[in-house]
Amino acid sequence: MKGLLFIILLTLTYDAIAQDSIPRRRRDYGYDVDTVPKLDLIDIFSKTFHIHGKKMPKKGDKKVYYSLVPIPTNIPGGGVALITSTNAAFYMGPRKSTNLSNVSFAPSFSFSGRFSFSFHSNIWLTGNKDNVTGDLSFMINPQYTWGLGKGVSNDEKELLYNNYFRFYQTWLHKIDGGKWMAGMGYMLDWYSAIRFRNNDSVSLPEFSHYEYGTQPGRHSLSSGLTLNVQKDARQNSINPQAGYYFNTVLRYNFRWLGSTDNWPSLYVDYRRYLHFGDERSQNVLALWGFYWTALSNKTPYLDLPSIGWDPTTHSGRGMTQNRYRGKGLWDLEAEYRRDITRNGFLGFVVFANMNAVTELDEYRFTAPHPAVGTGLRVKFNKRSNTNVAFDYGISSTGGRFSMMLGEAF
Repeated sequence: MKGLLFIILLTLTYDAIAQDSIPRRRRDYGYDVDTVPKLDLIDIFSKTFHIHGKKMPKKGDKKVYYSLVPIPTNIPGGGVALITSTNAAFYMGPRKSTNLSNVSFAPSFSFSGRFSFSFHSNIWLTGNKDNVTGDLSFMINPQYTWGLGKGVSNDEKELLYNNYFRFYQTWLHKIDGGKWMAGMGYMLDWYSAIRFRNNDSVSLPEFSHYEYGTQPGRHSLSSGLTLNVQKDARQNSINPQAGYYFNTVLRYNFRWLGSTDNWPSLYVDYRRYLHFGDERSQNVLALWGFYWTALSNKTPYLDLPSIGWDPTTHSGRGMTQNRYRGKGLWDLEAEYRRDITRNGFLGFVVFANMNAVTELDEYRFTAPHPAVGTGLRVKFNKRSNTNVAFDYGISSTGGRFSMMLGEAF
């Protein structure tokens, strides 16, 4: 783990020479001419069932690449849900100067009454002059909670029920001739009907030793404005082949906007993608690190930084979402991605990550919590370079299998 930390920190200072050695028009499968891997699941389905649709209408350089796949996966609180993940990738301008935009919709349900849906969008306007992102989610879904800091043991965890609604919207505008962008946004997190079910012996305030946003049956609402600074040198955010990404979000929640309390937070995110060998094959080392902290003692319990609740919701693979929670959280991750077959249909990944959260009563971090794992990749849509991902990670708290459409980061 110390070696992993050293490699990541070393790479964060590495200049963009490795990225720039790949021609920009080709380095991210967003080519002007579709010289992408030759085989995906859509090809196999079409050949097997002899289905050959008409070519999509083309307007200038714009095309839309769809991916739709129903997948079963584990859900927080236990059990299995069916998730139907739909992804559409498209260009809002010439490929030479415009990143690949995408929108995704993922409803899920289980036979035990759990339900959720989410809609995410990442839109790049012509010439990357503006970037508009959105996140709309609703969940009726219990999650285990372990309290703050290193938390209680697995035998003492409690199943916490709540209904959750999220609405995030951000607009960024290019502020110089390069890739730096800045802008503002709005974020709303609304938790209602917060309670432990079938356990009258302990309440959430007693269990967590935390008073904000923990009253049984009550709701917790955080409504705030954000200041955002971003630099995105990836052409395809679905499956980056090179480049880097930096994002920082300063959020302040106001009572006059409906928040339960006034409280600020800070989120800083950096990712780096190093491509090796043939530019047309996948041979990538992906690195990711983020720091997330609440800047007030009045932050509601369910809004405190927690592993797996970052904007991607994929941090800490190998650990249960929500396992570690505190007023501050840092996370470091590394993943090596490589093709298995020359046509790009099959690939594999190996990954490692570690995180730490602050202790219960002071801003002092716990010892790092490491995890390692591996995964299989199946090409679903070669045009947008979208994979179906099957990952298994293991940590000191157990193992976890996950499936997703796209990459973890």
